[in-house]
Amino acid sequence: MLGIIPARFASTRFPGKPLVDIAGKSMIQRVYEQCKKSQSLTDVLVATDDDRIYNHVTAFGGRVAMTSTHHQSGTDRCAEIAQLYPNYEAYINIQGDEPFIDPEQIDLLCSCFDHPDHQLATLVKKITTVAE
Repeated sequence: MLGIIPARFASTRFPGKPLVDIAGKSMIQRVYEQCKKSQSLTDVLVATDDDRIYNHVTAFGGRVAMTSTHHQSGTDRCAEIAQLYPNYEAYINIQGDEPFIDPEQIDLLCSCFDHPDHQLATLVKKITTVAE
């Protein structure tokens, strides 16, 4: 299974978010490192349309691929990567703004694909309390 982290620089709400520093490491590096701890992912790849992100991921030793600048969503970016790398049994879209994602959550999601009829899965958490 290939973990894909879509990352773009040109966010309208927070430009450059993947490169923001969090205690000495960029957000995208923290997400990447958490994904690499997953027992279920064969590999992890950052999918970006921006040279700054590409160069940064390369600098910390991560795997990265350039994608089209015309994608409207991270899912579109992941679909392009799936076309470029067709030999994986499943593709896991991991949000690039979750620097503290638990690798066990990734493994739990990956386990959904142990069933041959499952083609799509997402993690959800039931909200049991509402803030006032």
